[in-house]
Amino acid sequence: MQVRTMIDLFSGAGGLSCGLGQAGFVPVLANEISERFAETYKLNNPDTKIITGDVRDVNAKMLHGLIKGYGDIDLIAGGPPCQGFSVNAPVRSLDDPRNHLFKEYMRIVEEIRPKSVLIENVPGIVSLGKGTVVEQIYKMLNALGYKVKHRILFAGHYGVPQLRFRTFFIGIRDYGNDIIFPEPEYYVNANANFTQSKELCYNLMPLDRFILKPKTNVWDAIGDLPEIQAGEKLSEYAYASEAQCEYQTLLRKGSERVTSHYCPRLAAVNIERLKYIPIGGSWRDIPFDLLPAGLKRARRSDHTKRYGRLDPNGLCSTIMTKCDPHWGSFFHPYQARTLSVREAARIQSFPDKYKFTGSMTEQYEQVGNAVPPLLARAAGLCIQKMLA
Repeated sequence: MQVRTMIDLFSGAGGLSCGLGQAGFVPVLANEISERFAETYKLNNPDTKIITGDVRDVNAKMLHGLIKGYGDIDLIAGGPPCQGFSVNAPVRSLDDPRNHLFKEYMRIVEEIRPKSVLIENVPGIVSLGKGTVVEQIYKMLNALGYKVKHRILFAGHYGVPQLRFRTFFIGIRDYGNDIIFPEPEYYVNANANFTQSKELCYNLMPLDRFILKPKTNVWDAIGDLPEIQAGEKLSEYAYASEAQCEYQTLLRKGSERVTSHYCPRLAAVNIERLKYIPIGGSWRDIPFDLLPAGLKRARRSDHTKRYGRLDPNGLCSTIMTKCDPHWGSFFHPYQARTLSVREAARIQSFPDKYKFTGSMTEQYEQVGNAVPPLLARAAGLCIQKMLA
């Protein structure tokens, strides 16, 4: 596998760089607006030059001063802020200023002219403005000489134990062949939380279970981590056992101890609610008088994952910027607490040697905002093939 150079825009804590690094890409430059996220990125990528600040302030002179050979850059990757694109956003509008930051990404692509580009975003970007955002991305990249294609990838198909869908655009400059995307490696199906654009997803057939690897489940991800108490905050722990599966072996590589393995205390009412929630259960198992006011008015078919206790043999809800039980299924399968930062990072497929900085709240945000590294790795290996 050839070692290639890349630039990571809107890098966050570095999930995209982490996974693309496993596919042979070395980040030479990154840009991130949040100082705390950038601090985590720098800690884990000490040899990468990083511009901390607004992407709109990154100019040609700055880039020339940090990058020696423009023509040597193999990939520009990035996930422009996606809150305005999300199907879960309160208002989805082309007027949301966050929806135009991909134009800043394009501006830097035009300046650098890398051999390839990767844009990652939420599935909602596909239907935003009745498809006009996708049309703009294609139009801009085509004008710069890139052949481009997009798909919606499901993280579970690449060994990530969570219900997470992401849209990927891949562009290759001066390229005559077909753009390829990673084929599913693991047998798992999931119901998408979006109604449009499902034709962009891979659909597995029943016979695929005999060809693909079995899915990575919640217990594969966190089963070797030590038991902790909610609110306890030790800097590190010993592992509870030897690695029990391939996934644990992979994520423990290069790590001797467990860090960021802590979670907040539960409110007394949530401790009481949790007593009634069995493994795989949810808010429906809580006595009516203990339900939050909003859920007392909910239909039984609504809010399916809220106050859920994880099934160790299943997938986790999409990891968000905090593992709040009111948002989804984030209660530990066996312990009276929510997932720790490290458990959330494991479910995102971050290796244990990856360190997070800042407060517990900031660390949850860094983990939840990241691209799962194994998903990024799968996309990166396809880009390697096309560049070769």
